[in-house]
Order: sequence, then structure tokens, then C-alpha cells
Amino acid sequence: MDLNIVWFILITVLFTGFFILEGFDYGVGMLLLGRKENERTQFVRAIGPVWDANEVWMITAGGAAFAAFPHFYATMFSTFYLALFLMLLALILRGIAFELRGKFQNHDWKLIWDGAIIFGSFVPALLWGVAVANLLKGLPIDSEMHYAGNFFNLLSPYTVLAGIFFVLLFAFHGANFLILKLADERMILLLKRKAAVLGIATWAVYLLFIVASIFETDVMSKMVGVLIFASALGVLLSSWQFARAGRQKSAFVCTTVTIAMTTVGLFVALFPRLMVSSLMPEWSLTIYNAASTPGTLLIMTIAAVILVPIVLLYQSWTYKIFKERVARID
Repeated sequence: MDLNIVWFILITVLFTGFFILEGFDYGVGMLLLGRKENERTQFVRAIGPVWDANEVWMITAGGAAFAAFPHFYATMFSTFYLALFLMLLALILRGIAFELRGKFQNHDWKLIWDGAIIFGSFVPALLWGVAVANLLKGLPIDSEMHYAGNFFNLLSPYTVLAGIFFVLLFAFHGANFLILKLADERMILLLKRKAAVLGIATWAVYLLFIVASIFETDVMSKMVGVLIFASALGVLLSSWQFARAGRQKSAFVCTTVTIAMTTVGLFVALFPRLMVSSLMPEWSLTIYNAASTPGTLLIMTIAAVILVPIVLLYQSWTYKIFKERVARID
């Protein structure tokens, strides 16, 4: 058994779970923008019991990448240092906001912390899209696995387009989630209209992203990658059609599948690479030259077999306990 491939697959699974679960979290947070205080409170209550558990997937994925592929982890952090700093700042503010917004029943107090939730949801969603696009496009990485560029090398029309796509996809995913979680019929009707608009906008930007990827990356050089992305685009279109028809459960399932297929497609396009060097293809970080020792991977595999099912059981139990709809509080 090739443990390098096993851990590449496991990290793919962890990031897929993270984007699915934290995706609707970010989406709900962004949808607070422009809503009244009572509506914002409903939105926050919808994700209140699960948002921190969802972030476990990001921590687990990051920890797995650090332990299994330490050179990839080190190069990635040096490459995205400022972007990751901004993301961590946004996530810290977001976490504090969830804890503090309800401490005082004051309009201005809640408005400040709701703004922090919006900021802490939008920034990570945008930056994840930018980061993913850079991994696909390639970065100036030298023979010593060092990043030879600066922060502005990370920004281009293609990477910004990917960031916009992630923002829209997560917002659409979040809108479908809220419709399934809220009990306020008026709010559900408004969200259905918003979901229909977000759905077609997300599909259009996804199509642009796929077309741009053909010219900017080698993501479409593998037939399996082409099939995955084409299928994801079709599933996303189905999600929009379900949203227009008011079939939100089906729409939410489809956005979930879209995120899963997109994430898997991105990793398939990279395999066996982890980071593409734009300077020399042979300087790219792969699952072999960036990996830990075989002994380390074996120990981690044993730990993963024990701990990952526990995380899944805990997550399933959490969603089962808090499955009821959130009622409006006047």
C-alpha cells in the first residue's frame, strides 16, 4: 500500500468535508449583510450549534497536511503568509463575534459583531478561492521548495475569479441551508428568491472559471478531471433549477455534491503534485518529495483509522441533536 497516496486521498476527503460544512457556515455569515436585527439573529441561531464543530475539519485537514507532507505545509505557509494572516484574523473576529453578540441586548452592540461575522465569513471564502486557483495555476517555487514571489504574485484576474466563485457558491449553499433550518415563512420566501438569483450567478461564474482554467492551468489535461468538472457544472445547474422550483432539500443536496465534486476535481488535477512550480515543473512539490518518512505515515495512518470515525460520529450526533428548525423570536 502506498501511504503517500493514502494520505493524499485522506487530505482530499478532509478538505471536501471542510468546504461542504464550513461552506454553508460562510454562506450564512455573508447573508447577514443587509438584513434586519431579528433576521440576523435567526441566521446566527441556525448555525450557532455547529459552526465551531465545522471548523474542526479545517484544523484536522491542516494538521494532516503538516504531519504527512511537512515540506508542502512549510512552503504553503510561507507562500500565503499574508493571506493566511488575514484569514486567521477574520476567523478570530468571527469566533469572538458568535460568542459576544448575544451578551448585551443592544442594537449597536449586535450590529458591530454581526459586521464581524460578515467580514469573518467573506474574507476566508474569498481567500480560499484565491489560494486554490494559485495552487492550480502554479507559483514561483525554486529548487529548494522556497516561494520566490510576493503577495501580489498571488493576485491575478484568474485567481480573483476563483475567489468570487467560492464566495457565490458558499452564499448559494448557505441560502439553501437556511431555508431548511428556518421556520419563519416570510424569511423562507425571501431566501428562496435570493437562492434563485445566487444559483444562476454561481453557475455563470463557475462556467467562466472552468473556461479560464483551460487557458491558465493544466487542470483539463486529465480526462477524469474534465468529466468531474463538467459533471459538477451540471449538478450546480440542477441545484439552481431546484431552487427556482422551491425544492430546497434537493437544491442543498446538489450544492453539497457540487462542492464535493469541485474539491475532488481540484485534487485530481493536482495529483501527484501538491504545489505546482511555475519556474520549473520538476521543482513542483509532490506527494513524494514533500512527504514525511514512511514510519511517520504508518503511525499517522493507525491514528487516523481510530480518530476519524470518532470525528464523524460526533459530527453526526451534533446535527441530529440540533436538527429542528429555528423559530422566529419577536
